[in-house]
Amino acid sequence: MDYCKDWSQVKVTVKLEQLDTLVAIMSMLNNNLMIEDFSDIDLKTCYGDLIDESILNADKTVAAVSVFLPADRPFTDAVAFLRERMGASGLDGKIEVIGVSEEDWANSWKAYYKPLHIGKSMVIVPAWEKYEAAPGEIIVRMDPGMAFGTGTHETTRLVIELLEQYTKPGMRVLDVGCGSGILAICAAKLGATECKAYDIDPVAVRVARENIKDSGEKNVTCDVSDLLKQVDLSGGGYDIVCANIVADIIIRMAPDVSAYMKDDGILLASGIITERADEVTEALCANGLQVAEHHTDNGWCALVVKKA
Repeated sequence: MDYCKDWSQVKVTVKLEQLDTLVAIMSMLNNNLMIEDFSDIDLKTCYGDLIDESILNADKTVAAVSVFLPADRPFTDAVAFLRERMGASGLDGKIEVIGVSEEDWANSWKAYYKPLHIGKSMVIVPAWEKYEAAPGEIIVRMDPGMAFGTGTHETTRLVIELLEQYTKPGMRVLDVGCGSGILAICAAKLGATECKAYDIDPVAVRVARENIKDSGEKNVTCDVSDLLKQVDLSGGGYDIVCANIVADIIIRMAPDVSAYMKDDGILLASGIITERADEVTEALCANGLQVAEHHTDNGWCALVVKKA
């Protein structure tokens, strides 16, 4: 098989002490990972002439993890997902896509990103695609660039479906870890009066701001924030808080997030692999919250959380 032609290798290199966290994040994309860790090679007991010279000379202070994605799967979604999750987890790593030219990186994935119907009425349409809306459809045009959030990932779909269910006219919505800005824009399209989006990654904020501008929604803003630290609370709590991040970060947010919710507000927590749903639920409940609903899709979980 010609791997360069049929597969894209997404490789991430981090400091050795961050390897376990990286493996946990990349396993969310695929459990079949290739791990390069040469730190445990004992050169004193190995026969040097039997070991590849590149291994002998490899930097033992770093490790790399690779995932192989089929050619018909947009690798930019995976890269953007990794950028966001790594940023939220404090990982400082190098991301490479091997077997893909710079031009392909920028453009070829667009061939696989088509209008996507979510829930009863939402349709996520690539900015470059022509699409004739059917009666009752709500169109959200997106160009995610290098930010996570096209609607194709299960975690994003789950939250959009819940936003469609819970968003009412006049509501205030907060999106923490907004990526492309897709959730805040969807909330505005569904009638929310004020939507504030935040991300720790300046690249994501730039992309989100461009998408917000192109959406024509004047009541959506996006700024840089380390989780909740820089979030605007001048208008009081929010009716809906979206956190489509990762289990560890939602657990980290658990002691603080209720202060950003109205008394009857809800938290839509997603980006959780089903195996860790109980762990996240326990952390939320330990901080005065309760899980009202539990939704799953292909190994991913989203929670509807209320104040106890």
